Amino acid sequence: MPPKKKDEGPKQKPLLGRFKNSLKMGIVGLPNVGKSTFFNTLTKLNIPAENYPFCTIEPNEARVTLPDDRFNYLCDVHKPASKVPAYLEVWDIAGLVKGASEGHGLGSEFLSNINAVDGLFHVCRVFDDEEVIHVEGSVDPVRDLEIISSELILKDLQKVDFVLPDLQQKIARLGHGCPKELKKEEEVLIKVKKVLDEDKKPVRCVDWTGAEIEVLNKHLFLTAKPGIYLVNLSEKDFARRKNKWLPKIKEWVDEYANGEPIIPFSASQEAKLVDIEVNEGVEAVTKYCEDNKAQSMLTRITKLGFSTLQLIYFFTAGSDEVKCWTIRKGTLAPQAAGTIHTDFEKVRSRPFVFVDIPKTFKS
Repeated sequence: MPPKKKDEGPKQKPLLGRFKNSLKMGIVGLPNVGKSTFFNTLTKLNIPAENYPFCTIEPNEARVTLPDDRFNYLCDVHKPASKVPAYLEVWDIAGLVKGASEGHGLGSEFLSNINAVDGLFHVCRVFDDEEVIHVEGSVDPVRDLEIISSELILKDLQKVDFVLPDLQQKIARLGHGCPKELKKEEEVLIKVKKVLDEDKKPVRCVDWTGAEIEVLNKHLFLTAKPGIYLVNLSEKDFARRKNKWLPKIKEWVDEYANGEPIIPFSASQEAKLVDIEVNEGVEAVTKYCEDNKAQSMLTRITKLGFSTLQLIYFFTAGSDEVKCWTIRKGTLAPQAAGTIHTDFEKVRSRPFVFVDIPKTFKS
């Protein structure tokens, strides 16, 4: 009698989106809600942040280092010639406006840029400032979130309406000889159309099966991309952690975005902290935060963006180099080793050495 197969537990469901190690977050929102100011502080780059709707036309791209004490510890121990930390790739995408899905503003170009990223930082504005115009004429972050969500849903609907009829014609031509994969794709696309058109929900808000996710990943719908909601407060409101819009934003996100993460922050305060660091150093920033009970949210935002993309990393360390290697969550050890060198993935008889850094780490 042949030996029983080892029980490997339930098969892991595939992830929604591109399965690769180099993924990007995009910053989206209406014009003049603080996207470029946030991007400038996040990356310490000096790109335009003028007070008019389309100051960002091409997506500005940057790599933002992820702070990690374990990485710093390994660098202190090995004193390597080369240091390669983990990073998050971020695009600053120009502001969307109502009607973008139909080409209004620079809609088609912006939506194609959103298609190129894998997750979204949704920036919404809750501060009043007469000197910073709002494209809709007033501050209403819930309305703004509805505009962005509606435009992405409409664009996905256009895609379904383009792809589905061609697929159905192909199935009809093939008749009884039609592969079951095509019929499954038709079934999933019909379900997607219902979710978008009738339920008015993003694709990511449905609990799809593994087989359905494989179909969805062929089409990479805009509303399938995971999101983080960044609420841009005034410095005063951020300090007291209060604003009349926060409960309303949470209610909207819980209902229409499956309760995705919400992070209140102040772009103007973050810009101020960066200026202090550049001109006076890190110690001056620490003192300012202590004196004013201020707090930067950039590290939290960056790390959450990284994890939202289902990315993790591991270390290799030596005197020549200390490096973080980025992989998707759920990647098996042989495939993880293959990111270092493809030959490592083929060598299954040689054991890998893992070190639990937290146990050896000395703060």
